[in-house]
Amino acid sequence: MFESKSFILGSGSPRRKELLKAAGINFSVDCSSHVNENHPKDLPSRDIPEYLSIKKSEGFHRPLEEDEVLITADTIVLLPAENYDAIDLGFISDVMKRADTVLEKPTDRNSAIAMLTSLSGRSHFVYTGVCVRDINHKVCFTDKTRVHFCELSFNEIEYYVDKFKPFDKAGAYGIQEWIGYIGIDAIEGSYYNVMGLPVSKLFRVLKNF
Repeated sequence: MFESKSFILGSGSPRRKELLKAAGINFSVDCSSHVNENHPKDLPSRDIPEYLSIKKSEGFHRPLEEDEVLITADTIVLLPAENYDAIDLGFISDVMKRADTVLEKPTDRNSAIAMLTSLSGRSHFVYTGVCVRDINHKVCFTDKTRVHFCELSFNEIEYYVDKFKPFDKAGAYGIQEWIGYIGIDAIEGSYYNVMGLPVSKLFRVLKNF
């Protein structure tokens, strides 16, 4: 279907590679670019992934050839302010509790446990921004999925963190792993978006490119 194009995934994420391959898209991986992932402080949280996906695309280490299409993406986990209650979330200050909080990749075991504690029994949102670019066109979009965790015991959280070590995952979890099977009781939107790539929307964009 896409024989005339040479797709490049500008990401080292094993989940994104798995999803593109499952969608039947032939691609190569080139994640040799190193882009500063800072963003403007006043940028709305929901706009961060698309902003960073564009930044990754524009910061690609070389010009694209005529038949090449570059795919870049970024994913965040967003915990809405209204989901906070009186529990001590540790890594979240009182000021942050009055605003939506972006849960990035945990820095260590304790921060991973704290993040999962904050998600337990609550709904949060996963946003993935995607940028698709060739030498003449650029199409960018954001997909949103609502995820609800049931109440998790401390032993369940500790078991997951120690066994699966989710330190490379925003929000400290992978929906396709053990915790997704036993801990997530509802989602609204794309499951694959939570894994890191809204495949259905991306496929339609690639068809129109």
